[in-house]
Amino acid sequence: MNALGEKIARLLAANGPISIAEYMAIALQDPEHGYYTTRDPFGASGDFITAPEVSQMFGELIGLWMVQAWRDQGSPAPCRLVELGPGRGTLMADALRAAKLDPQFLASIEVVLIESSPVLRDVQKTTLANFGKPIRWLDRFDESLSDKPLFLIANEFFDALSIRQFIMAERGWCERLIGLDTSGALTFGLSPQPSALAIPSDRGLPDLGAVYEVSPAAEALVEQIAHAIAVEGGAALIVDYGYGDGAGFGDTLQAVSRHNYASILDAPGEADLTAHVDFAGLGRAAECAGAKAYGPVEQGEFLCRLGIVDRAQRLAMANRRGSRGLGKQPELKRQLDRLILPGQMGTLFKALAIVHRAAPTPAGF
Repeated sequence: MNALGEKIARLLAANGPISIAEYMAIALQDPEHGYYTTRDPFGASGDFITAPEVSQMFGELIGLWMVQAWRDQGSPAPCRLVELGPGRGTLMADALRAAKLDPQFLASIEVVLIESSPVLRDVQKTTLANFGKPIRWLDRFDESLSDKPLFLIANEFFDALSIRQFIMAERGWCERLIGLDTSGALTFGLSPQPSALAIPSDRGLPDLGAVYEVSPAAEALVEQIAHAIAVEGGAALIVDYGYGDGAGFGDTLQAVSRHNYASILDAPGEADLTAHVDFAGLGRAAECAGAKAYGPVEQGEFLCRLGIVDRAQRLAMANRRGSRGLGKQPELKRQLDRLILPGQMGTLFKALAIVHRAAPTPAGF
């Protein structure tokens, strides 16, 4: 058992079992040993690769999407451009470069990055050092970001927010907990008493052993973002892997390390913990907060509607070797395929937009 595992074991021995939500929060955010607080997990040398690391085209199109959303709402100034979980800063760098096509947009925005990891903050500062735009960092999204029009990006952020799991047992829905086995190792178990749950009607009827996942943290954050947009205007774009209506039941909690699946309990803090995003639930939360939700739309369809194929062709033609098409640019073609094809990121990943109710339908939806 590693150092964080021993720390969690002591907590369990003293206080009893904890929820999966509590375990995820410790494993990912512990100040000394947490996964996100102690490392840069992105890229080929890390544990996983996100869409901005796959190709500059992704961040460029997101930046242009934000510019268009800003124009759709009358080009408000001043306003705020916020990214949740900016990773290495790659997406924001590509988005700001593309947004140079509208200098008025750049002059109107304050850039705020929501990042709790000191390691990643340092990487982001290096990545964004030459954009000539002051950037402010915050540990979390809070009320201070709700006083002006908000334009927000969240790519592969919500999948890492804590979830709770409930399993249909003979006695009812029992929460899945983490405790200690007889040898002192971390293990899964069930709460002795069932919980009263309001299951969305689109989930259907559960069988014995069915797993229901919910993320109160994700829904609360979306409500906060949507309320700010409903009051002050703006738009949010959430891109992640997950499901929409008719999701059914299932266990999507997973650990990833070095681009492979890992044990959830064996080495807490040494692997990323994520779960599929319930986009339908996020959409409902946004609507309840007074904003308008669009989607989810599959990532491949969304990016194609934004013109990613044309963008790829233009990049191919601009190549120094004078290539006239994607066929002569295998790396560029590989990047495009990874972002849009069904067998790769094209269908599992989805996009959800949240806008002011008076705004027109956002691009790509």
